[in-house]
Amino acid sequence: MAHIIVVGNEKGGSGKSTTSMHVATALVRLGYRVGALDLDLRQKSFGRYIENRRVYTERHGLSLPCPEYRDLPEIDQSHLEPGENVHDRRLSAAVSGMEEGADFILIDCPGSHTRLSQVAHSLADTLISPLNDSFVDFDLLAHIDPETNKILGPSVYAEMVWNARQLRAQAGLKPIDWIVVRNRLGAQQMHNKKKMGDALENLSKRIGFRVAPGFSERVIFRELFPRGLTLLDLKDIGVGNLNLSNIAARQELRDLIKELRLPGVTVDF
Repeated sequence: MAHIIVVGNEKGGSGKSTTSMHVATALVRLGYRVGALDLDLRQKSFGRYIENRRVYTERHGLSLPCPEYRDLPEIDQSHLEPGENVHDRRLSAAVSGMEEGADFILIDCPGSHTRLSQVAHSLADTLISPLNDSFVDFDLLAHIDPETNKILGPSVYAEMVWNARQLRAQAGLKPIDWIVVRNRLGAQQMHNKKKMGDALENLSKRIGFRVAPGFSERVIFRELFPRGLTLLDLKDIGVGNLNLSNIAARQELRDLIKELRLPGVTVDF
């Protein structure tokens, strides 16, 4: 069966689609067959990213590795079982239609709580939760006392992941490997960065996730999206000499893929 990677949290602007595209494309470059789904049925940033890639490569006569993207299939509601949710059937049909031909299926979730996102989390073998390095985003995982920095309890998203874990346990499936990825780590504000790091480390022990460094704030990510490109494509499109920022960003991607510890994956790009 395909290993299912879900990229999700319930807050927009944390870098979910950028993370999804780079992880999916990196795996394709490593020789794996990767299916891709976008559950944000309105914005479809991940789906748009892949479509931009298709258009750019066709226009410029390039052949760049790309995950296989599919929209969720439409379902005739007359075919549903009594009490069955149409979104459950759509997601189930999409995943089962990809499983035979994929080593990995990467599912990008919307930045809000939806039925599709909830079900996707229960399917996750690996869950990646990108998080901007701020206590605004930390509040998605847990409430914290502003005076003492003591963690008061899990927040809405952490509770949703806990529920997904319970469903998997009841179904006899292996536990979710949950990785919280710290995006937009700045070179400055060292005091806030340390406080954030300490808080995440403490919380990780309580609710069971691993912490991994993600992508720093870089202009290049905003430039890559319209062309559907990733950091690993720069040499393929004729960028011979990478600047220091691009080299550092590629290293961040290597470190992230290694830290995901996906089955059988050895990073050699």
